[in-house]
Amino acid sequence: MSAKRQINKILVANRGEIAVRILRSIKDMGLKSALLFHRVEADSPSLKMADEIYEVTGDTPVAAFLDIENIVKICRDNDIDAVHPGYGFLSENAKFVEALDDAGIQFIGPRPEVMTLMGDKIGSRNFVQERGFPVAPSVLDNGDAEQFIARIMEIGFPLVIKASAGGGGKGMQIVRDAKGLSDVVATAKVEAQRYFGDPRIYAERYIENPRHIEVQVLGDEQGNCVHLWERECSIQRRFQKVIEETPSPALSQEQRQSICDVAVGIAQSVNYTSAGTIEFIYAPDGEFYFLEMNTRIQVEHPITEMVTGVDLVAEQIRVAMGEKLSVAQGDVVQRGHAIECRICAEIPDDDFAPSAGKVLMLHPPVGDGVRFDSASYEGQKVGTAFDSMIAKLVVHSEDRDAAIAKCLVALDEFVLLGVETNADYIARILRHAAFAEGKTDTGFIRHHAEDLLPLAVSEDLKTALVATAALSDRQFVAMMDAIPSPYRLMKEWRN
Repeated sequence: MSAKRQINKILVANRGEIAVRILRSIKDMGLKSALLFHRVEADSPSLKMADEIYEVTGDTPVAAFLDIENIVKICRDNDIDAVHPGYGFLSENAKFVEALDDAGIQFIGPRPEVMTLMGDKIGSRNFVQERGFPVAPSVLDNGDAEQFIARIMEIGFPLVIKASAGGGGKGMQIVRDAKGLSDVVATAKVEAQRYFGDPRIYAERYIENPRHIEVQVLGDEQGNCVHLWERECSIQRRFQKVIEETPSPALSQEQRQSICDVAVGIAQSVNYTSAGTIEFIYAPDGEFYFLEMNTRIQVEHPITEMVTGVDLVAEQIRVAMGEKLSVAQGDVVQRGHAIECRICAEIPDDDFAPSAGKVLMLHPPVGDGVRFDSASYEGQKVGTAFDSMIAKLVVHSEDRDAAIAKCLVALDEFVLLGVETNADYIARILRHAAFAEGKTDTGFIRHHAEDLLPLAVSEDLKTALVATAALSDRQFVAMMDAIPSPYRLMKEWRN
């Protein structure tokens, strides 16, 4: 039984939409909030939401948010009781948790030893496999390159080589035959060291055309652990998720229950507390295998909130206070269908190159069952200092077809001028017949690359666009008044 802990003021050690999201739950719970910021985002509306704000500095904006010593000092100097890390940055850094522990500050997340175990892909795989949970056939690098390659040959091809300390798809390489295998292994070790400061790698059987399915779990210090059902995250580019949905269109109710039970079993085995996600590879034959555990709140957590009605951030805070979960397993019911689209400042038709510029106009979609998580604002300078995601569009409806339709309407209503985004590209995916039929896997974008190209612009249309640009203001306004919203908003922007 854990002791109750008093928390009055929480520091959000993050930025962007997740900072806004966490601040809302802190306010709803009647607690005080503090927020870190870097000068490149000194005009962000999120700063007005926090009771207190503290500037962080560093060699780069990202480095500023990774300065453990400075963040702990800010907490000590300003009577901050707890820190919520969001995702990214220090959210899965055990040394950060230990530094907060030493300063008597509560970390809103799991214990550092759990974070260390489950954050190590080799260690977590061994742990999970030893307890009888499904893991894909794999080979661990023991430092002997020749022996490692010989053992790889035994499990066969195709396979994927990963960094033990990796994440986000960085350093991953798919290998389909033995040609150049030694070079691939050597490169993987170098990349693992460069990205994560840890050269250890492993190889596992690559499941062709797999789905990526994850299960949201919550645990408290009283030993309670529940799942909040699954999310399908198969629409990815370069191993980065683009669209997530729940429930998964691939699973029967029996399969859904099975994968969720396994996720809870893994979480219980490690005595997990707070919110976490167990990720699985789901094969076309219906078998599924443990992939990794993310010991933090996920980017895609809103779709789980939409279908279950559970505030995951509030649950994290309650657990950090030593309280038990507010929900039992029987209380967690999936209602309807939810989809999340990650809107990023990028150019999909130019190999997803990053996009930068100034936000000249922003018109977020609104409506019943529509949620727009963002910290973007008109006048914002979007650069490449941080991750390219600038918003999350989340919709909820009675079933999958209705959710897709609502999402397309919301994307049509969304207007952001000045910075190119992937919003139109996402709409092309949602309109694709294979997506509508639920025929998705992690190679969807690669397999349907040609189908997802933009429609060619005819010479007649190009001429019309040039002519429109040449209109007088009076002519332009008259024309725009005849066009339905949201395109009339272009008039305001031009004015």
